[in-house]
Formats: sequence, C-alpha cells, structure tokens
Amino acid sequence: MNVAGQKLFNTRQNTPAASGDIRLLKIRFADMLHRVKPQLEIACLISMVLLINSSAQAQNLFVSDLGNGNITQITPGGVQSTFASGVYAWGLTSSSTGDLFGADDGGGSIIQITPGGVQSTFASGVVGPEYLAFNSAGDLFVTEYSYPGIGSILKITPDGTQSIFASGLNFPQGLAFNSAGDLFEADWNSGHIYEFTPGGVQSTFASGVWGGVALAFNSAGDLFVANQSYNKVTKITPSGLQSTFASGLAIEPMALTFNSAGDLFVAETDSGNIIEITPDGTQSTFASGLAEPIGLTFAVPEPSALGLLAFGITALLVHRSRNLAA
Repeated sequence: MNVAGQKLFNTRQNTPAASGDIRLLKIRFADMLHRVKPQLEIACLISMVLLINSSAQAQNLFVSDLGNGNITQITPGGVQSTFASGVYAWGLTSSSTGDLFGADDGGGSIIQITPGGVQSTFASGVVGPEYLAFNSAGDLFVTEYSYPGIGSILKITPDGTQSIFASGLNFPQGLAFNSAGDLFEADWNSGHIYEFTPGGVQSTFASGVWGGVALAFNSAGDLFVANQSYNKVTKITPSGLQSTFASGLAIEPMALTFNSAGDLFVAETDSGNIIEITPDGTQSTFASGLAEPIGLTFAVPEPSALGLLAFGITALLVHRSRNLAA
C-alpha cells in the first residue's frame, strides 16, 4: 500500500495516527478562520450594503408618457426624471437585459432603448402596434390592429424576424404571459380574455370583461385586467373566478404592472396619475403630473457601478483570505 493509501486506511480505521492528523487539521482550520474571519465579515457587510443600494434600481418605474413623447423614470421615492425623449410609445415593456421596448402606434414600429438611453428601431412595418410582452425565450409579442378593430398578435424573434402568431382578433389589446408560458390577450370588442399555448392553440379563458386593455399577472398566478370602459381593475383567478380588485379609478386606466413586493401600479391616462395598489386593495397616488401615461414597466438594470464594486471587493477579500490560509 502506498503512503496516500495508508493515510486513508488510518483515517477510516480511526487509528492514533489518524486521530493526530484530524487534531492537526482542526487546529489549522480554526487558526485559518481566526485569521480570515474579519476580512470575510467586512466583505459581506460592504457587499450587502452596496448590493442593496444597487438592487434598488430594479424598482425604478418607467412610464410611457404619450402626451409629451417622453419615457419618464420614477424612483421608489417618487422622484421623476426624463429617461428618453421623442418616443411616442403606446405599450411599454422591458427585456431580461434591461432594454425598454415601446410600441410606436403612429410610426408602426417598435423602439428599443438601452439602459444607457440609446434608441434604435427594433422592428418596423408593424400595423397599429399597441401592447407588448416577452416570453422566456426572448421573443417579443405585439398586438396590432387596423380599423374597424380586426387585429392580430405579431411575434418578433430576438433577431427581428416577424411572423403572425394569432389572427382574427377583435381589437386586441393587452398581453401577458403566465408562469407556464401561455400568452393571454385582452380582446377589447368581444370582452374575452384569450389564452394561447406556446404552439398557438387558442381558447377562451374569461368572458364578459368588456373594455379590457392592459393585463398583468401577480406571483400567485392571478390575472389582473385594466377595464378602460368601467374605470376599474378586474382580478381573475387561475380557475377563472372574476372579482373587482379596484374601482373608482380615474377615466381610462390603460396600463398595469407589478413591483417585486406585489404592489400593482395603474396608469390613469386621463388624470396623469400613477396609482399604487397594495395586495389588500389599498390605493394611493404614487406619481402625478404626467401628461398622458399609457405604458408601464419595471426594468431590470444592467450591472451598476455599486454592484460591480461589491463583487470586486468580495472577490478581492476572498482571494486574500485564501492566501492567508495557505
């Protein structure tokens, strides 16, 4: 038996030699922890503070303000700033990389805006684009319509290839994906909420939802519908049970989105307000003074300087602690 094999045999048999090795390892490990513990504690503390500050960016709300052609950014504290201008977008959504996508109804195009604010045309030749939603594969789905309301759902792959995903709809409006990857569409004229499998098979999920425009899912899988005609928000459970979640909203609630805490944000296009509604239905005004808010989304930011700094500090101190332990 070689030396390594003999040591392994001694360890397994719990011989005195093995016991001595274990005691030595315990002493060395305790000494290593004693030397590196302060550095690791500092690393964790600094990283935690910086990452908390960095992650707060993910809660900034982006608003398509159709009245002045701006994309407005609103912090959790309600501070407003202009993120992009000259963007007359109807619907607004964000990709997994933090890019914003806006539906330019009048221009028949989809505008892409990077986290740095750089604008470009992602797709053109789209007929009356209204609302947008991404699936988990990064494909963008867009509702498009032409007078007198007959429309379709357009699918655009990440490389810009366009195809018709569904057609023959009656004034299609809001779009939202559930956790299973099924697409839901608010059919304004028919009062239906249609469900589409990834393969395009269509079924009626709910009926009698007249004037339904924007859609959004909460983490429990409940679907929320902004009812433009009745100035309310309807909640529909996965089994199809309908109830009024919020009422008494100003004229034309046109956009919905959830934050990570489960609060629902509603764009009141007529009043220029953004209403925040907690899970228990309590309403408050989150932002006001907007010209014509009509699209909402929380974007995922690119790694910030604070986040990168936190990562760098952690990596540096861990590397140092390893050197100390060697």
